[in-house]
Amino acid sequence: MSNVFYRSSKPYPVAVRGEGVFLYDAEGRRFLDGSSGALVANVGHGRREVAGRMAEQAARLPFVHGSQFSSDVLEDYAGRLAHFAGLPDFRFWAVSGGSEATESALKLARQYHVERGEPGRFKVVTRVPSYHGASLGSLAASGMGARRELYTPLMRPEAWPKLPRPDPARNGAEDAGALRDLLERKGPETVAAFMAEPVVGASDAALAPAPGYYERVREICDEYSVLFIADEVMSGMGRCGAPLAVSLWSDVQPDIAVLGKGLAAGYAPLAGLLAAPRVHDAVMNGSGAFMHGFTYAGHPVSVAAGLSVLDIVEREHLPDLARERGSQLLAGLEALQARFPQLLRVRGTGLLLGAVLGDPATGQAFGTPGVAARIGAAAMRRGLIVYPGSGAEGEGRGDHLLLGPPLSITGSEVDELLTLLAGALEDVLG
Repeated sequence: MSNVFYRSSKPYPVAVRGEGVFLYDAEGRRFLDGSSGALVANVGHGRREVAGRMAEQAARLPFVHGSQFSSDVLEDYAGRLAHFAGLPDFRFWAVSGGSEATESALKLARQYHVERGEPGRFKVVTRVPSYHGASLGSLAASGMGARRELYTPLMRPEAWPKLPRPDPARNGAEDAGALRDLLERKGPETVAAFMAEPVVGASDAALAPAPGYYERVREICDEYSVLFIADEVMSGMGRCGAPLAVSLWSDVQPDIAVLGKGLAAGYAPLAGLLAAPRVHDAVMNGSGAFMHGFTYAGHPVSVAAGLSVLDIVEREHLPDLARERGSQLLAGLEALQARFPQLLRVRGTGLLLGAVLGDPATGQAFGTPGVAARIGAAAMRRGLIVYPGSGAEGEGRGDHLLLGPPLSITGSEVDELLTLLAGALEDVLG
């Protein structure tokens, strides 16, 4: 008997080694990591230079508490990261995971308005569907019913107004106008922030709005003194072909950019946020402290992993490769769509790609959970890891698959991924 509390009752293979885009289990089976775990392993597995940097840091300075010290590695990383993101004047707040980073952004938005003398602002507008994390606050902000339902009694629904998903077929600026309408209905003086994933990840399989959407969002947020939070936990750090995905459509800057996953690319727990100068200064010139914190925030060994990963991302031009390999993978998905019309929609930005599964006769997505999970299991049996999802369309529908291999994947490995996926689709869809 294992003493591990697993995430579900299904059987789990035991992973023992990772190399590049591949994982190997205790029985010697090889798996192509077509989803980078949960779109985390951006630079691939087994990078010895990252492990070496972490070991060196652990030997020199393994831990300091953020209420007592900064560290040279954190000071270095914060500057490097802000410049990489194109936000050189922003301040980096480090934590250990994406949910912690989202929680930090929500609390920071609240404190920002309190420091400015507007304590009535507490609501955070998000979209349906969306996913911002598993902790209670980040889950309350999420528009993902299946993950929220059990914990709804612990939430305050009026604090989390929801917008419908953006429609890439509509005019982007007009689509974003729904934010203005919602603010007027809810009372803009009660709203602290609007938070959105520039390219949606787990909840709606790589959905992105039409051009003009975020420019209009920025204007509306400015008009009503609402902060714009870009949740780049999944879409950032080069995954979509740019340091921040929001920059792909415009030169819009968020007030807070939330980052995770690709920061340390799975080598260590690392996430955080970049805060605009006016947000940082309102807090530090007000009470003088952010009323929030975690024990392991800014952990030197994790930050050292982040520095080494950033070296690789920049040296190997991984955002550029994400665009190139992403185009190849999207073309392959479109070819599979011609063979399997149950792939109702395929889409992607860089190496964040997805497919919505449904009935081609009606154009409606399948009920969930169902087909996506079966395809995921079939892919696993063939040696391919994908990221099945459900519920994106609402009303119990919306099976989908998410793909996001390491940004370092080669062209031949993309071809292998597509071959394995085609086999899994054949197994399930016939």
